[in-house]
Amino acid sequence: MREAVVVEAVRTPMGRGRPNGALAHVHPVELLAHTLRALVERSGVDPALVDDVIGGTVDQVGEQAMNTTRYALLSAGFPDSVPATTVDRQCGSSQQALHFAAQGVMAGAYDMVVACGVESMSRVPMWSNVPAGTDPFGPGVAARYPDGLVPQGISAELIAAKWSLSRERMDAFAVSSHRKAAAAWESGRFDAEIAPLDGVSRDECVRPGTSVEVLAGLRPAYRDPAFVERFPQIEWNVTAGNASPVNDGASAVLITSADTAARLGLRPLARLHSFAVTGSDPLLMLTGVIPATEKVLRRASLSLADIDLFEVNEAFASVVLAWRQETGADLEKVNVHGGAIALGHPLGASGTRLTTTLVHAMRERGARYGLQTMCEAGGMANAMILESV
Repeated sequence: MREAVVVEAVRTPMGRGRPNGALAHVHPVELLAHTLRALVERSGVDPALVDDVIGGTVDQVGEQAMNTTRYALLSAGFPDSVPATTVDRQCGSSQQALHFAAQGVMAGAYDMVVACGVESMSRVPMWSNVPAGTDPFGPGVAARYPDGLVPQGISAELIAAKWSLSRERMDAFAVSSHRKAAAAWESGRFDAEIAPLDGVSRDECVRPGTSVEVLAGLRPAYRDPAFVERFPQIEWNVTAGNASPVNDGASAVLITSADTAARLGLRPLARLHSFAVTGSDPLLMLTGVIPATEKVLRRASLSLADIDLFEVNEAFASVVLAWRQETGADLEKVNVHGGAIALGHPLGASGTRLTTTLVHAMRERGARYGLQTMCEAGGMANAMILESV
């Protein structure tokens, strides 16, 4: 089986997903097109050599409908002979796109492929694809879960309760994310991965001056009388401060076979080593990162101690802290340049954003193995291991 390698990885800065956000004026197709152009410019490859472009987007409606990835590559100037598709595995959509891309290279179906993702949460708000009064789940799911499924914020609260995660501990984790992100920006560690856009060159949600004391003043974000009665164990500790914000952004990764990289004189950043996907309890919803980590390590014949750096998506502080409690991972190795609580979480773009940050951090720090995992709505998770080359 052939080796698949990452030869370039870029992302936009992450803007606030609000009408006044720094990137709210940019159409989502153009957000993604910007990263595709940057990918070609930085790698020097002829885009005509790209066999496919696989993108991730969650809310595929309105300005993010009609296979956004295809129109992004056309806007970016790729030949019209290059195809594209857009996938949805919720928050892990672009990580799944990367899995598909790498597996295609390894199987011999592709020589060169782009995995990418985009979400403009200012222009296409979350749940825009579910009109009011509609049921996206159907009667079979309702029969299987007669008490009803819950929103992600309630799942985050249930996780905090199950793993006895205090408000103070989650707030401290959030502060650490902001401080690491601010330090990474000040030291230039993001320079290699960022493609500035329309004068925006930094992530908009990083708050260097935040503190546990500041976050302690925030009210619970998801407290609801119906759920208070249904789940008396919840202490209502999840706030806007220890959860990821809504964001606009895009990211893209160029993947080739090792032979193709050598032939074209491209320098690999990392080898795509192993992959895993898993389902989990759709009520807790966000705990799939725990079995996914175990599964990908088993497939790779590696142990947790072999991993030098981790990227675990910070959808909520409770998710990462529960994952750490179950796996025993060293938090000093986790999200070393900050995570989604500080940098942002533009849903469909986050998977390849994490990869972009991880491959550059691995090279900078001389890490041999990196592990990336993401929780996903509906009770799923993706995980993969990258190896330096």
